[in-house]
Amino acid sequence: MDFRSSEPPSGPSLADALPETTTAAVKVVIVGGFGVGKTTLVGSVSEIRPLTTEETMTQAGVGIDDTAGVERKSSTTVAMDFGRISINEELVLYLFGTPGQERFWFLWRGLFEGALGAVVLVDTRRLEVSFDVIGRLEERGVPFVVAVNSFPGAPEHPLEELRAALDLPGSVPIVVCDARRRDSSRDVLMTLMRYLHSLAVTPEAS
Repeated sequence: MDFRSSEPPSGPSLADALPETTTAAVKVVIVGGFGVGKTTLVGSVSEIRPLTTEETMTQAGVGIDDTAGVERKSSTTVAMDFGRISINEELVLYLFGTPGQERFWFLWRGLFEGALGAVVLVDTRRLEVSFDVIGRLEERGVPFVVAVNSFPGAPEHPLEELRAALDLPGSVPIVVCDARRRDSSRDVLMTLMRYLHSLAVTPEAS
C-alpha cells in the first residue's frame, strides 16, 4: 500500500502556499513498522503535493528488511515523507513520515525534534513490528494515538484485544482507518489533536 507521487513541478505552486488565515502550525510524525502504510497516509491526506523519498528495494535488503506479509512491496522510504493539511482556517499540521526499518531509526532524533505528537500505524497481520516503535515513543515521552490500517484480507480484532496485545494504556486512543482514504486519514489526525488537547487540559490523563 504505497503512494507514489508524480514528478514535482518545476516551481512553487500557489496551491502550496499557506492560507493567509493560518496562525499556528504543528509538527506531527507518522510512525510504524515496515510496510504499514505511512507513505500512503501522508499522500492521501496532504493538501499539497507530498514529498516522498522512496527508493526501489533491491537484493541488498534481503535478510535485513523483514518483508514477511508484505512480499509484494517493491519500494521503501529511505529518509522521510512530508505533507501538510489544514485542520481549520487557522491551524495547519505538517506531517513527517518516518522509515519503518530499524536501520533508519537514527533519523528519529531529527524528525521528532519539535513534534507535538505522533500517529502509530499498525497492521494486524504483523502486530509485532509495532512493539519497538511504541516502546521508543514511550521512552521519549511523545504523546501518540494508534491507527489500525485496514488492509484487504487482514484479520479483524476488537479494539480492546488489540489494546491488550500492544500493551497500550487505557488513555491512549486506538482507531481503525483506511490510509488510502483522505477522510479516514484526516479522522486519525483529528483524533490525535483531540487527544493532545485533552492532555493539555488534564495532564494527569497521560
